[in-house]
Amino acid sequence: MNPQESLSAIVPARNEERTIARVVASLAEQPEIREIVVVNDQSSDDTAGILQSLTAEQPKLRTFEAESLPPGWVGKNHAAWLGAERTKGDWLLFTDADAVHLPGSAARALADAESFEAALVSYSPEQEMHTWWERALIPFIYCRLSQLYSYAAVNSPESPAAAANGQYLLIRRDAYEQIGGHAAVRGEVLEDVALARLAKSAGFRLHFGPGEGICRVRMYTSFGAMWEGWTKNLLPLVTGPGQRVTRELLSVLPWIPLLCLLLTPWHLALGALSLLLLAGRHASYAALLRKNRFPAYSVLYYLAGVGLYCAALLASDVHYSRGRIAWKGREYPVATPARKP
Repeated sequence: MNPQESLSAIVPARNEERTIARVVASLAEQPEIREIVVVNDQSSDDTAGILQSLTAEQPKLRTFEAESLPPGWVGKNHAAWLGAERTKGDWLLFTDADAVHLPGSAARALADAESFEAALVSYSPEQEMHTWWERALIPFIYCRLSQLYSYAAVNSPESPAAAANGQYLLIRRDAYEQIGGHAAVRGEVLEDVALARLAKSAGFRLHFGPGEGICRVRMYTSFGAMWEGWTKNLLPLVTGPGQRVTRELLSVLPWIPLLCLLLTPWHLALGALSLLLLAGRHASYAALLRKNRFPAYSVLYYLAGVGLYCAALLASDVHYSRGRIAWKGREYPVATPARKP
């Protein structure tokens, strides 16, 4: 980053009393970040009170209250847009209220932006997981996303592939304004991917990579929140326009080994074949886990991960077919996916 340039961090926050102090503290410790703007998106918990106390302690911090959500906007996008309007930085770092930024991360992100000549830099953060259902589903989803959105394709100017992770999204202000910012993706549930697509189509370079040493996130602390979050995001993340959900299910389900297992009573050799094929699936998954920097023990949750993934994907498909999804006490209309005949 040019010494004359500045970096502003923007945090949309809705009912984040559990985590807001940690994200503010971790951002404040980054010397490259000159201001932190938190937009309180009509929280009903003690987020506002905690922010008031933090403002007195953190000279970099400014907080604002979001007004009523305008029609056609997703809450997070509206809060991010309001935050961007109230900052002065040449670079804008959009991050979630449950993210912990590790020492030196802002400097590394800016160095990556300069090294790769990127106007948008994003990372897939380290995932903190405490329960069996987190350890089963979250690594499985991120491993699957790594197959669908490879870093190499996203970062190549020759490839149309574009992706980003809203938990850590750094963008140059001039690029943000040129593509229309969050106003241009106001109704998008996957605003991070939508912004990346707009930036790449406008000719800006992307740099998307693993977030080891950058940022750590525990996305969900309850099964209900995890279920709501992934059923909100999963269908548009893993299926393309007009693509039936059955195609994705057949890609991830070990249906041949399971079929062999069901047929074992007719021939014992099929049982042995089933176990052999399942062992191969576990080995492939273990390789993906290593590649994506997840702990090796996560392979023990492979079958549970497959089951939860398929159930969440089917539930997501139902929500989108009905035209509405729910998130943090709000409902949003979504386009019903076009289906191929």
